[in-house]
Amino acid sequence: MTSGALGRVYRDGETIVRQGETGDCMYVIQQGKVEVLREGGGRTIRLTELGAGEIFGEMALYEKTPRSATVRAVGEVRVLTVDKRTFLRRVQEDPSLAFNVLRALSARIRALNVEVSTLREQLRARHEEP
Repeated sequence: MTSGALGRVYRDGETIVRQGETGDCMYVIQQGKVEVLREGGGRTIRLTELGAGEIFGEMALYEKTPRSATVRAVGEVRVLTVDKRTFLRRVQEDPSLAFNVLRALSARIRALNVEVSTLREQLRARHEEP
């Protein structure tokens, strides 16, 4: 990892946050891509890939729970770290920031709902097969 004029640069494969660690900030991807991984039962599952303009780690601003996933750089990536105090100050200066974060969270929830529905249908179809 190297520090740039704005944000930090991570090299390909470098871990930015690790599942299970305590977080106190969120990240904004300025350039490049990251992959979000969930580890459990001796397996690692790739949940999604995020790119420039997207955020991750935002739950740490609202909850005092361990990180729910590992995030790793895919190629070189530059990310900006935003702590809770900075986030709240920026929201007071520009309330649309809160709206944009909520929009991103809403899109994730919608995608998860579709995925859960698809998986339920697949399970139901398997149980109905003779």
